Amino acid sequence: MRVRTLGASAAVAALTAGGLTLPLAGTAAAATPVHADFNGDGFTDLAVGVPSATVNGEAKAGYVNVVWGGLNGLGPNSSTGVISQSYRAVPGTPEAGDRFGSAVASGDFDGDGITDLVIGASGEALTDTGHGHEGSVTVLYGSPTGFGNHDSVGFTAAKGEGEFTELGGRISVGDYDHDGDQDLALGAAGEESGSLRLRRGPLTPGSPTTTDVIERYGMGGRTRDLASGDFDGDGKDDLAVTYKEMEGAGTFVLRWDAAGQPVRHWSSGDFGQSLAAADFDRDGRDDLAIGYVQPDPESEQTPMCADERAGGAVAVVYGKGAFGSSRDCITQDSPDVAGASEAGDWFGFSVAAGDVNDDDLPELVVGVPGEDVGTAKDAGAYVVLRGTATGPSSGVARNQNTPDMPGTAEAGDQFGAQVSTGRYNPDQLDDVAASAPTENAGEARSGGVWYAQTTETAYPLGRSLTPFGLALSTGTKYGEVLGE
Repeated sequence: MRVRTLGASAAVAALTAGGLTLPLAGTAAAATPVHADFNGDGFTDLAVGVPSATVNGEAKAGYVNVVWGGLNGLGPNSSTGVISQSYRAVPGTPEAGDRFGSAVASGDFDGDGITDLVIGASGEALTDTGHGHEGSVTVLYGSPTGFGNHDSVGFTAAKGEGEFTELGGRISVGDYDHDGDQDLALGAAGEESGSLRLRRGPLTPGSPTTTDVIERYGMGGRTRDLASGDFDGDGKDDLAVTYKEMEGAGTFVLRWDAAGQPVRHWSSGDFGQSLAAADFDRDGRDDLAIGYVQPDPESEQTPMCADERAGGAVAVVYGKGAFGSSRDCITQDSPDVAGASEAGDWFGFSVAAGDVNDDDLPELVVGVPGEDVGTAKDAGAYVVLRGTATGPSSGVARNQNTPDMPGTAEAGDQFGAQVSTGRYNPDQLDDVAASAPTENAGEARSGGVWYAQTTETAYPLGRSLTPFGLALSTGTKYGEVLGE
């Protein structure tokens, strides 16, 4: 299975450079093995994690808001409202620092053909010490009436096993051990070292909440992103991981052998901020896009993007032949890519892939949240790299000053901090959702997500989805996390 994301077409926006001073707190959850359709109506829905939001007076308790797809795409009059730990079907209680919504993902765990929602709460305290951050993961079953009916079922699927585990900060879904049940790949931190863990399926109420360690990192190590894909072309789910330690880093692909054990299919000393998987060159094997790729300073390997990283770079690693034997490095200095590569742009802070122009070739959407637009520092943008038979190439850009995009590019918005794609309306093309979590920073209802519908020839008028427009009482950094 693969991460769905965005694609190309339409008008080119003139962009200038700038500097993002600090990385944003969250990234989107990685892979979704099925279409994110939580009410079974045939349209992709968008799960928005808001882990920094205040709930019931508890700071950073966090919530998730699901915006429904439909005949008119994502709209402000169609959302679930607040799904938090005060929600009837969700176990637990909102508490300060829980960060419920720190990751969101989706999969069909009960086999009813309707997508279920997975929610991480990386700051959840499971002990009474007062300073634990064990973390937890909740599954909320979808239904034909969404999540609001009396039959809605939610349960705790996994729990962290140490005070500093912070389980649920990164989540990917797939049948990794090939036993017919969907599993959860989970990033975990730790007091001294982090780990990659597997919560094996089935995921049902009352099933064990324990996880297996499948990779352990060195001092300070933690998972930066996860993506599910079929990287060896055998029709089964594999897992891509990028991580960083205090004295090391890397990216690797795991496949599971006939005995159900994980083995490394490929690895590199380079690491990234975000991952997306898709068959970009249409050879029957998924390829891997590594966003904001950087070399491990402790590695002797030649970096995938050697001297091309001033404003950020995206490495595309292909599955053709031996996985990783061919790859591309894309920056804003690459031919026909909008903008210019300048320090602080954060090109690739988020990446996603999807077919936006119905040519059966996935485009690669690249978030550039530190891009300056005119004199507006860190206003942000995203670039859509066109799908070709040899992989992503050339790209147009959009920001909040682009025609038909609502709003105005303002300093510090960090538009493009997260990007996602889905078939939110009936035209069978992937559309784009891009967030600006620091829009109106400092206000109780800050941030937003911009819905950019695509057609085969142009971008129609976009739509902004904000906590105010969605009638949410709070929403600090709305769009800090986007699902698929």
